[in-house]
Amino acid sequence: MDATQQKIDQLVKGNDVILFMKGTRVFPQCGFSATVVQLLDELLPSYETVNVLADADMRQGIKTYSDWPTIPQLYVKGEFIGGCDIVKQLYATGELQKQLGVTVEEVKAPTIRVSAAAAEVLKQAAAQEGADTLRFEVGPQFQYGLGFGQEQPGDLVVEAAGLRFVFDRGSAKRSDGLSLDYDAAKGGFNIDNPNAPPGVRQISTDELAARLAAGGVHLYDVRTPEERAEGYIPGSKLMTAAVRDEVMALPKDTPLYFSCRSGGRSQQAAEGFIRAGFREVYNVAGGILAWKGEVAR
Repeated sequence: MDATQQKIDQLVKGNDVILFMKGTRVFPQCGFSATVVQLLDELLPSYETVNVLADADMRQGIKTYSDWPTIPQLYVKGEFIGGCDIVKQLYATGELQKQLGVTVEEVKAPTIRVSAAAAEVLKQAAAQEGADTLRFEVGPQFQYGLGFGQEQPGDLVVEAAGLRFVFDRGSAKRSDGLSLDYDAAKGGFNIDNPNAPPGVRQISTDELAARLAAGGVHLYDVRTPEERAEGYIPGSKLMTAAVRDEVMALPKDTPLYFSCRSGGRSQQAAEGFIRAGFREVYNVAGGILAWKGEVAR
């Protein structure tokens, strides 16, 4: 076993839950890695991640170690669980929760409203397809999928407007009170979901400076330590794995503020905390560059 394989073996056996992914838990750098992180964040307060983009040997080595061609890859108690699709399936049936030792939450079938216009379009499509079951998916980022499909183990069935819908467990949790309409002028469906989180708010550096002066601001810098050494917003804290765990333990109504060099990475980080359930999250518009140009001049 070469050095990389030995390192991977030690990581897998030395951590109860470890995810080999693209990017970090704070800043996933692919949609599949982000999806698995969102599911794990919902279930666990902490777990280990390895950024394969930071080490080419690790990126190829984990594929060899698991005999699995894609990233991300999840291990629990030394056992290879699978990639994004498998993790999603296990979460939907409750098996992932069992493997993680988490109590399987009882999920009830959601109550949804389907307008007459939407029902008519769907019924016509069902007649053309010769199908009678619609799969409604609401992803962790509240992305939507609607199509014909078979009922799967763990699905919850909802009858609405003369139609039969099935939801996986995760989608059901995110769908109660959802309304589905059809806009004939646009030729598409409109979804109104009261469970969808609020968006990230933009805050100017001047407004941030005023709030910092008042005190009590939770401001986090999502750059690297090397970047931060070149300058930072006073009162900010570097976002590390340990700091992230501290933030996740805060009440979900705590206002959070995020900054980076120019606002792009901090926007993505802020969106991650919105998905984690925080309701008041700010991105510093323009980042440290704007701070230097507008406040610290």
